[in-house]
Amino acid sequence: MALASTGQDIPSEAHPYRHLIDTLPGDKSLKFFNPHKFNDPRYAKLPLSIRVLLEAAIRNCDGFYVKEEDVQNILDWEKRQDSVEVPFAPARVLLQDFTGIPAMVDLAAMRDAVVKHGVDPNLVNPKCPTDLIVDHCLQKDYSKCAAQNTPNPGGGDGGGGNSRPSPSKPFPRSGSHCGVQRGHCSKAACHDPPSPAGGRQHASAAQQIENTPLLCPFHLKPVSDADTAVKNQELELGRNKERLQFFKWCSKAFKNVNVVPPDVGAVHQINLEYLSRVIQVRDGFIYPDSVVGTDSHTTMINGLGVLGWGVGGIESEAVMLGQPLSLNLPQVVGCKLVGSINPLSTSIDVVLGITKHLRQASIGGRFVEFFGPGVSQLSAPDRTTIANMCPEYNATVSFFPVDRVTVKHFKKTHFSQEKLELLESYLKAVMLYRTYEDSAEDPQYSEVIEIDLSTMVPHVSGPKRQQDRVAVCGMKDGFQSCLDEKLGPRGFNISKEKQDMKVSFLHAGREYQLAHGSVVLAAVISCTNNCNPAVMLTAGLLAKKAVEAGLLVKPYIRTSLAPGSGMVTHYLNASGVLPYFSQLGFEVIGYGCSTCVGNTAPLPDSVVDAIKQGELVACSVLSGNRHLDGRPCDCVRANYLASPPLVVAYAIAGTMGIDFEKEPLGVASDGKELYLRDVWPSREEVRRTEEDAVISSVFRELKEREQKGNTFWDGVECPDSIVFPWDAKSTYIRSPPFFNKLTKEAPPLPSIEKAHVLLFLGDKVTTDHISPAGSIARVSAAAKYLVSKRLTPREFNSYGSRRGNDAVMTRGTFASIKLQNRLVGKAGPKTLHVPSGQTMDVFEAAERYQKDGVPLIILAGKDYGSGSSRDWVAKGPYLLGVRAVIAESFERLHKRQLVGAGILPLSFEAGHNADTLGLNGAESFSVEVPPRLGPRQKLAVQTDDGKRFEVTAELDDDADVAFLQHGGLLRYVARRTMF
Repeated sequence: MALASTGQDIPSEAHPYRHLIDTLPGDKSLKFFNPHKFNDPRYAKLPLSIRVLLEAAIRNCDGFYVKEEDVQNILDWEKRQDSVEVPFAPARVLLQDFTGIPAMVDLAAMRDAVVKHGVDPNLVNPKCPTDLIVDHCLQKDYSKCAAQNTPNPGGGDGGGGNSRPSPSKPFPRSGSHCGVQRGHCSKAACHDPPSPAGGRQHASAAQQIENTPLLCPFHLKPVSDADTAVKNQELELGRNKERLQFFKWCSKAFKNVNVVPPDVGAVHQINLEYLSRVIQVRDGFIYPDSVVGTDSHTTMINGLGVLGWGVGGIESEAVMLGQPLSLNLPQVVGCKLVGSINPLSTSIDVVLGITKHLRQASIGGRFVEFFGPGVSQLSAPDRTTIANMCPEYNATVSFFPVDRVTVKHFKKTHFSQEKLELLESYLKAVMLYRTYEDSAEDPQYSEVIEIDLSTMVPHVSGPKRQQDRVAVCGMKDGFQSCLDEKLGPRGFNISKEKQDMKVSFLHAGREYQLAHGSVVLAAVISCTNNCNPAVMLTAGLLAKKAVEAGLLVKPYIRTSLAPGSGMVTHYLNASGVLPYFSQLGFEVIGYGCSTCVGNTAPLPDSVVDAIKQGELVACSVLSGNRHLDGRPCDCVRANYLASPPLVVAYAIAGTMGIDFEKEPLGVASDGKELYLRDVWPSREEVRRTEEDAVISSVFRELKEREQKGNTFWDGVECPDSIVFPWDAKSTYIRSPPFFNKLTKEAPPLPSIEKAHVLLFLGDKVTTDHISPAGSIARVSAAAKYLVSKRLTPREFNSYGSRRGNDAVMTRGTFASIKLQNRLVGKAGPKTLHVPSGQTMDVFEAAERYQKDGVPLIILAGKDYGSGSSRDWVAKGPYLLGVRAVIAESFERLHKRQLVGAGILPLSFEAGHNADTLGLNGAESFSVEVPPRLGPRQKLAVQTDDGKRFEVTAELDDDADVAFLQHGGLLRYVARRTMF
């Protein structure tokens, strides 16, 4: 038998590539497949990312899932690229809880299904090692370490005070209460002022600023009685008890499942810090580490030389159950980096600059591989940050092969010297190690794009789309132009007479003013930037300089700091900047996604009223890698992405409409105007701080904490059973209906007869429009369901936390307030029930159609399903009764997700769309589906008013056809398991 995708079976004598097995010099105990032994000159010219695909195909070649033809196709990549499908069996699967819990719920339901057919439920297990990271359930209730009960006062002072600390004595020693002023605490836990150099004088960095409470990132021992992270953790346990119990059951009931509990770190950080191996060693064989994950940030791992990308929950389940991914043998774009980085540019500026270049290059669906002398200037965190952005320019991966910089990085982490020597020896043996300065090693690429790093200058991105970048030096004029422009992707169409509007309001007993461009939400969030010590330390050092000069953030601005993991807190603590973050209102609120996924508490009522009164274009500024209109807060119309130091700078300024070069950031305590350049730390200062703060002990301590667990997780109880005992009263965990009426044989694929249009959509419908995320609106269909279960609005929690309940998620599908449905004519989660002519919630209309036995379709424009990967983006429509989506074009990943859920994606003929065909959405549609449907087959569509046109079945291969015939990938896998 061949070596399976789990890497746990030893290859038999019949393995077709057994002659490629090799050993390393000096160590005959470990074996590996060495493609270099082909003695084929084509191997040395393959891009290194393709070499990883080739090794996996060789190792897993079993004549069934992976054939010798597949291996030869990959080896002949230069001629076969973009023309053949090849299988890929990754070494591991990564799940985060938002999309991971539905996958595990489906597996638990599959166990029920096989039991009904007399099959051992123990056969249903992930065959590929699976890590599930519990990080996305965090909701921000408290953002101060104050001894108070007011949820999430944000950047506010809470008690009405606004006194400014003096440079000589930043804070009073005792007697003040938390909430009176930033940085105050009712307990005098620390008594020593900061040293002139900002270093630690005693055992804890908390002692640098007196009375500044901190949470120890390792031992969970808060300095204050009411630490914010502990409070949020307590509330998290209360809200998510059922989900956490289910996760713990999964870790015990399923083989090959490792659950990383809450408060250890976000999925992308954990993937980088704990789970990345670069090489796998299993049963005496060495092979490259690789991963697919249900989090869009999975691509970060490519910065460390580990091939990996994000997939949908359905696809991840298939890999978990031993099915290789099927992908078109990709073209590989070589991105050659030259030039030197501008001293004032952060890695985020470099990231956004590269993103812009690659977006304009139209490289959708391809691999990107970096090479050239400029690569050596990028640290490992820089590379992971760049790799993280590849979904934004629609590439599959952005791969950085391992080099000396990568190895040097791993010396600081949990890698032992023995592991490093093995890693380097193996990678060099199979030609997966790079020396970027040696152009003789450069592979052959599909095309080469050259980018000059010296052209990168600081930018922000927004106000509505992350691809719209504005140089910081032109931000004031840029925002003004957004006010002037007509309503659209960038414009707000504010009349000249209203552009100077200012609205006064009271907050905590003091009067303030809001205007167009006012910042009301500033968040350094658990996303992208937080993995880069240099960028976070730049922000911390800027905060330190600002506080020492006497600058403050206005108290009504909602501020927060959600580090990606305890590692970030550790180095911010060790470098002495964390207390200064806190003094400006950027306090650690916990570890997990919050603002970036819509989990933020409401703005103060007085702020919301002022925004509405003046119809103001208020702003948020986030240090993330993406935002979508309306996600952070409904009343905040302009949303900008910026590097962490710029988030802090704009929060201090209080407005996005500022020219940092010509206008002061604020007024110091001595009355002197301070400019951004006065408090911006130099690259050398940041470098020194990084070297002192980011050390190997960070990874050792965090690894120990992850292994030992904590009282919070250890105290979670779970059932002890092979099949999960579903609780019919649960509103969090519910057995989904995907396996209802599962038969031994798949029935013939029927045609679609007299289907009505559930939604008539335009271009650029994103996964945010389709799949529910963020808070549950009180007037939504999901809210009505929860109220029927006797829950109050305070108990609704978020869609993310309820992804294990299909009843909630189906009702939340197409529930976005930004959804533009042409059947209704205005934004919102409504549609027209065509037979009755009534306008109602999307779910209520779908439910009514299903009761009448009417199938449904969706009409859409270009790029349907763009955005980050989500499993409910396909499962939800399927459970609503959608049989097909007819669109001008589909986002590649979403098209596969629709097929995996059992929905037929159909594309209009070139040059045609709903408008050119005269469709209005009120017709009924019939689609003729032949018994033997094939990939890319033309199908005829007939409407009840006599229109007839052709569409193309967007099925890429026979696997897509098989999944669709079985009613989706889950039912396909269940049948393969049972029969």
